[in-house]
Amino acid sequence: MSEHTVGVVADDLTGAGDCVVQFARAGWRSHLALGESLPTGERTAVAVVTDARPLDHDAAARATADAVRALVAAGSERLYVKIDSTVRGSVAGQVAGALAAWRIRAPGAFAVVCPSYPALRRTVRDGVLLVDGAPVATTAAGHDPVTPVRESDLVTLLPGAVRVTAVDDPKTFAVRLAEAGRAADVVVVDAAHDADLAHLADAVTLLGALAVPVGSAGLAGELAPRWGGDADRPEPPRAAMERAAVERAVVERAVVVLSSLHEVSLAQADELVRADPGTHVLVPDPAVAADDAVTTWLAGFDPAAPPATVLVRTPEPAPHPTRPGRERAALAASALAEVVAAVVARTRPDALVLMGGDGSRAVLARLGARSVRVAGSVAEGVPLGHLEGGSADGTVVVTKAGGFGSARTVVDALANLRSYCSHQEVNP
Repeated sequence: MSEHTVGVVADDLTGAGDCVVQFARAGWRSHLALGESLPTGERTAVAVVTDARPLDHDAAARATADAVRALVAAGSERLYVKIDSTVRGSVAGQVAGALAAWRIRAPGAFAVVCPSYPALRRTVRDGVLLVDGAPVATTAAGHDPVTPVRESDLVTLLPGAVRVTAVDDPKTFAVRLAEAGRAADVVVVDAAHDADLAHLADAVTLLGALAVPVGSAGLAGELAPRWGGDADRPEPPRAAMERAAVERAVVERAVVVLSSLHEVSLAQADELVRADPGTHVLVPDPAVAADDAVTTWLAGFDPAAPPATVLVRTPEPAPHPTRPGRERAALAASALAEVVAAVVARTRPDALVLMGGDGSRAVLARLGARSVRVAGSVAEGVPLGHLEGGSADGTVVVTKAGGFGSARTVVDALANLRSYCSHQEVNP
């Protein structure tokens, strides 16, 4: 089949990048849109960020529906709903909003939910989402400081959903999904291995726009080539030029921004400092203005030779008797973005490595970026591209969600980034 434009609607920025890079790998021209203008064209995949993860059900539904309507208006012929691979946040609201808007284009559409991502040890068995083999609510996601996961069973998490057992034959599988979709808005499917996702992708592809896949980057990676991408076909001239620009980049100085308070990301930041003692750590003081903080920091270095790696860490928000955790997190992300903008303006790094969705979103907004042209990845789940527009236009950017990876993920991603930009192949 040949689809001209695929729309990805994602609840946070790092997830959007992780998802749309799967289409880049399959030969699609891929963009992470940060503004109102949505790229279109032959074999174009565009991801839109809703910031819906921390919202309540109704607000998440509205935000997701608005994004889907924009994608439909831009000509999207297929829709992928990217949710958190550990189902944090307002998943039910996002699914409801996406369906309500997409049914304008495809009446009778239903959602097929499978957040499995075996490469990152997320699997679904008997309708239960497992992380490293444990029910997700018993893992670190269960005590996330902003969007804790209280339920591991996807049918319980998505009221009214039904489960369908997968079969190898795609036509039979598609018939089962369609029958379930006529009875319920949401269908949950197991997947413990990549082969299971491949069978699901075959069935979803046969159903066309009627089946709206909802999941992580795992399922997106299987759907991208089936929906019309082709990594073996020559890229359109403009896309080839954009990819070549990333590969020609020289990355010597990188600013790593840690906005996530997830224990996985905290361990990765600690490992970066341990593995590279030359890393300079900047923890902003909320009581000090961003420009003043960066001026003081730079006083200790030769302005012409700042550190090769700078780690900017957000301070943990202090408890507040009346202000909810989500509001404190948003304020912390905004303050961090001010500091990062000042660091970027003074040091002009070759690359930004952004850890955590909310902080990444705040940083890119503060820099005025219009979009990210996604070109590839430096590790599984760690996409890279070029910023388009704003004060850091052209800068290489890498994004990583807060809650996955080993302790060395960021260390290895930085090493691979520098190798990638020296023309070495690092895509898994």
